[in-house]
Amino acid sequence: MRGCKGFGMIIHNEDIKELTAEIPEGHKHLRTTVVLRDGTEITFQEAAVANMVRAYVTVKTHPTVTKVTLTGKKLDERKPGYAEWQLVEEE
Repeated sequence: MRGCKGFGMIIHNEDIKELTAEIPEGHKHLRTTVVLRDGTEITFQEAAVANMVRAYVTVKTHPTVTKVTLTGKKLDERKPGYAEWQLVEEE
């Protein structure tokens, strides 16, 4: 999160009061907001959720992979239309 120092927490299903996935008016990309029972709201941009889903699917469906780590990197060379900042898989 911008402007926040790192912290650790595990969010259990019962900690979630509400989850909303939407394309806000005037926007083109999905945003997913999780509201915790303590009132904390966390909003993920589409690319962040897509990367979480990609890592999740890889670990759940691959016969031998048990961990995926994606690291944020600024890419000078990338496909047209892709953002500079990407989460890429560590080797």
